Amino acid sequence: MSIGAGFGRLYRGETTVDYYSKRKPAFVVSGTFLVVSVLALIIGGLSLGIDFRGGVAWETPVTATLSMDAVREVLEANDIETSNAKLQTLQGADGERIRVQVGDQSSAVREAVQTALAEKAGLPVEEVSVAAVSSSWGRSITIKSIRALLVFFVLVSLFIAWRFEWKMAAAAIVAMAHDVLVSVGVYAIFRFEVTPATVVAFLTILGYSLYDTVVVFDKVRENIDRFASSRMSMGNIVNVSSNQVLARSLNTTLSSALPVISLLVVGSVILGATNLQEFAIALLVGMLTGTYSSIFIATPLLAVLKNREPKYAGLVDEVAQGAEMAALYEHTTTRAAQKAAAEVTTSRESTVAKSSVNSALTHPPRPRKRRRR
Repeated sequence: MSIGAGFGRLYRGETTVDYYSKRKPAFVVSGTFLVVSVLALIIGGLSLGIDFRGGVAWETPVTATLSMDAVREVLEANDIETSNAKLQTLQGADGERIRVQVGDQSSAVREAVQTALAEKAGLPVEEVSVAAVSSSWGRSITIKSIRALLVFFVLVSLFIAWRFEWKMAAAAIVAMAHDVLVSVGVYAIFRFEVTPATVVAFLTILGYSLYDTVVVFDKVRENIDRFASSRMSMGNIVNVSSNQVLARSLNTTLSSALPVISLLVVGSVILGATNLQEFAIALLVGMLTGTYSSIFIATPLLAVLKNREPKYAGLVDEVAQGAEMAALYEHTTTRAAQKAAAEVTTSRESTVAKSSVNSALTHPPRPRKRRRR
């Protein structure tokens, strides 16, 4: 098969990838990463920003007389432990800047460090910014974020259970929890700083994950109704459904990921906006895991739950592959609908033709004229 033909089948939703049979390796990979994420959270925890743990942050332009070593000397001179201090070099359109974050300090220490940094850099005091955040504000934001997450899970579960069924709600919740834990695990493993922007990104991830999952589930429900009169296994139904919506999921992810990548590269690398970096990384990881989980986690998990029903229990091992799966599209694709419409049209034309013939044969003969003598 050529590459062009392969893309054509992809965008027509006629690929024949057996996602259901790949569920066990996918579950193992996801489970392993989740275990690693949990261990990273237990052992190292998250690198919380100043907004959550509270403290003081100074930010000053880099000059010829100000370096990281000089900043550490200033901190030690004011009895601040440098081992607990976080020093960053930020790239921006106005040049390099050094950011220093430490625990909570008195106002006298904050002013003394600000003045000493300005003297070291040879700049006016106004050029060195200082910000202090109370840890109580961070705790309040954390509690509200967790509360919002739990409320979101409950409302989504109720809606999907009402709109679809409880098995789909359970699979969707597992997929969303998977996406959030993976994203949080990435931050714990690579020690990315967690800020309020990161929390907003985590909550946004839930929307992307839910969207992809609901799109697949809607197609699954449609195919369940379509194959209701035939003995079709749940594995075949989820495979056909996943292949049909694969192009849509990829298009959604790519169209959403490209602006996020631009935000990550332009905002954080070129302009040096670290807040954009923290937000963009969380969004990018969440989008990729959301697309993955909707195909490899949520849908196979739904099939596992549905296989316990009497209708599908005896068909668990019946999974079509290759040409057999391609034959299933005759019942689901637009081509099948066009074929059925053509058959109906042909049938109608045949009926009209037969009716015309019968009418011609059953018409009474015309009387014959008498010959004059």
